[in-house]
Amino acid sequence: MILVNNMGSHEYVYPQLGHSDWNGCTLTDLVFPFFLFIIGVSICFAMDKKRYNTPHREIIAAAARRSMIMIGLSFVLFLFPKVFTAPIDAILNLRIQGILFRIAIVYFLATLIFIKTKLGTQIILGILFLVGYWCVLSFIPVPGIGAANYGKDTNMGAYLDRGLFGTSHLLHKTWDPQALLGTIPSIATVIMGIVTGHILRNSKYGMNRRCIHLLVLGLSTIMLGIAWGQFFPINKSLWTSSYVLYTGGLACVGLSASYYLIDIKGIKVPFLPFLALGRNAITLYFLSELLPRILNIIPIKTSGGSMDLRTFIYHKLLQPIFESPYLDSLASGIFYMLLFTALAWWMYKKDIMIKI
Repeated sequence: MILVNNMGSHEYVYPQLGHSDWNGCTLTDLVFPFFLFIIGVSICFAMDKKRYNTPHREIIAAAARRSMIMIGLSFVLFLFPKVFTAPIDAILNLRIQGILFRIAIVYFLATLIFIKTKLGTQIILGILFLVGYWCVLSFIPVPGIGAANYGKDTNMGAYLDRGLFGTSHLLHKTWDPQALLGTIPSIATVIMGIVTGHILRNSKYGMNRRCIHLLVLGLSTIMLGIAWGQFFPINKSLWTSSYVLYTGGLACVGLSASYYLIDIKGIKVPFLPFLALGRNAITLYFLSELLPRILNIIPIKTSGGSMDLRTFIYHKLLQPIFESPYLDSLASGIFYMLLFTALAWWMYKKDIMIKI
């Protein structure tokens, strides 16, 4: 997402490096569900023993604290830097929902589900969330609009967001890609990760068999997602149930491949940069969103007048490298990706891990 969010121009972006306009799924559309999926895997590994020997109130309090920090960071990004020049307007038009906001909510709720229920119940809840969400979006009429539908600003999720938050707090005024109703299937994505974590932790089977189980589970859910997508379209902004199964299946296949290459075959060196990025994922994501906002308010004088530092870096340093506007735009994303990968590597070598 560091690469995708820092393209030089949003007009010149290769299709797979941008989000789908509505229905469909690009490589970029896989990033967020993959992250929620691995949160589920991490919850299973981090809390499987803890839930039996640690008071649940302590686990819940820690999860609540982490969630509140992430929500706070989300608000910082939405307020900065406008809060310093037009504080009232910034607050009155503060976007409530966002990437970090959804991560915070689903992490907290998934933690509650994990420590209070068994594996069978978790699977049942995941299925109920997916089926229930499909029923709400597909069969319940939208007040003031008409029949249930999957339109951008006419679906039930968009209607509820306008009623709860008002248009001034939504990204697109009439709808938001992180709609509150979409939290329900997002929890199912985390539950898929939790189920996967149970498979990885199953000591009854050898590593090769666990890898095969992950691969079979992943391929099965991919096919289910594609089949469901024939009448409940795969859609990231709606976070449709078919999207959950499709992306969760791909995440499971990707994890099985990683497990085979890294844990079974012992091929680790090529993956070290990803390890470095993963150790401080939330911190790096936050900084990658904050830095462009800072660069946008730093003026640079040029022979033709002045421009902000971010524009200067793109137009004066990166754009002259290629003749293609698409490659120019991509060069900007690669520049910031390398910058933050270098920061991640430095933090990794210094054993710096910022826990939220």
